[in-house]
Amino acid sequence: MANNPSGNDPRKIWQSQEREISTMTLEKLIRRRAQELHRKTRWERLSTLVAPVGVLAFSALGISMGYYPVQRAVLAIAFAWSVAGAYALNRGTWPVALAADAAMATGLEFCRREIERRIYVYRRLLLWAFAPIVLAVGAFVVPGIRLALKESGTFANMAPFLTLFALWLVGVFVVRSWKWRTLRREIDELNDIEKENR
Repeated sequence: MANNPSGNDPRKIWQSQEREISTMTLEKLIRRRAQELHRKTRWERLSTLVAPVGVLAFSALGISMGYYPVQRAVLAIAFAWSVAGAYALNRGTWPVALAADAAMATGLEFCRREIERRIYVYRRLLLWAFAPIVLAVGAFVVPGIRLALKESGTFANMAPFLTLFALWLVGVFVVRSWKWRTLRREIDELNDIEKENR
């Protein structure tokens, strides 16, 4: 096919466009990353408050169903544990925003602090948020399982819930390990940027 003589050749039009010079500097990139990390850290801190609410829901449901005093005590312990966990995970480390006039070194330090805060939460999440939920669900479900094992037809009714609970347990560990690897990779990237800019 012959060249288009009318000047509507897409290749020539594309090549004749003005070039736009990127104004993105490393400092702006670090600032954007710091703001993104700050937003993620703040969201993860707020999500640690879900555990006490979930445990409270299971506790209220278990207590309203008239469970035995042992189950009520376990639900009360789980609730107290989850409230203490919300305090322990958020104690004195609520993230502060990066100043608008901060330099690149300050931005890198801020990113490192935000990632270290997230690592702090992930290290303690199993003990302070996940374990109380499992304890409350266990206190809620164990009497039902005991009853289902005594009566022949009721265990089949509990199977979907138990399957979902098992999948949730596995999912928590899979997501936790994936996020842990992501945080370690982010720390390594920050170390590489610091080495390049020395």
